[in-house]
Amino acid sequence: MDLTPLIFNALSAYWYFFSLFLLIVVLKSAWFKGVLGEFLVNFLLKTFLPKDQYTLIKNVTLPTDDGTTQIDHIVVSKFGVFVIETKNMKGWIFGNAKQKQWTQKIFKYTGKFQNPLHQNYKHTQTLASCLAIPSEHIYSVIVFIGDSTFKTRMPENVTYARGCVEYIKSKHETHYTAEQVNEIVTAIEAGRLTRGLKTNLQHIKHVKTIITAKQIPKVVVEHSDIEQKLCPKCGTVMILREAKKGKNTGNQFWGCSNFPQCRTVIGN
Repeated sequence: MDLTPLIFNALSAYWYFFSLFLLIVVLKSAWFKGVLGEFLVNFLLKTFLPKDQYTLIKNVTLPTDDGTTQIDHIVVSKFGVFVIETKNMKGWIFGNAKQKQWTQKIFKYTGKFQNPLHQNYKHTQTLASCLAIPSEHIYSVIVFIGDSTFKTRMPENVTYARGCVEYIKSKHETHYTAEQVNEIVTAIEAGRLTRGLKTNLQHIKHVKTIITAKQIPKVVVEHSDIEQKLCPKCGTVMILREAKKGKNTGNQFWGCSNFPQCRTVIGN
């Protein structure tokens, strides 16, 4: 009996389901959501901003004193320079301009993320320094893409997708001539790091270094014989905690300070 057709069909079915699984993983990944969000914002800016008045520059990585900073979109016009940060998120969003962290709530899940206005402030200041132009002529714009709802009153420069175009068009005061606009665009293109995988990897490495540094708590060691425990999984400092509920209530354990990203636990 010739089993070749059966083997061929089995392999075909395997590759079909494997490819389908891989596609689902990619579509649900944070990377794809980020790319999709930037694509949608890019489409809106290119479609609804007149090209004779606004110049769009996307995915700009600029060198800084401590590494690099990456800007999703920059729009240059005679009305000023707009620095746009994209957030692809879902759920309820809580926050205000002064808070260091905002809150995302999805059913029973509650998470914290960096205030995007603070995040984009570094972008605007870096750009102002590179271009040697007044920072008040550079506008920060935060755009939320995805099924998200603001549950607190947001500043006018924090918007949903189409709102970013309306905010940009709301600025009518002329700051630059056509020649100056061309000079700004040329300066940005000349000062940016070369686009490509190497630049992206360098920026990602820099961001991970910052995140790790922020996650390590400041510990005051009063006795030299206290041993500092490091998480065996991610290398972050472990924190001595006490169980508040369940059969182990009152028992102490070492938990990773990188929780909930890392849930490693070691018994005391």
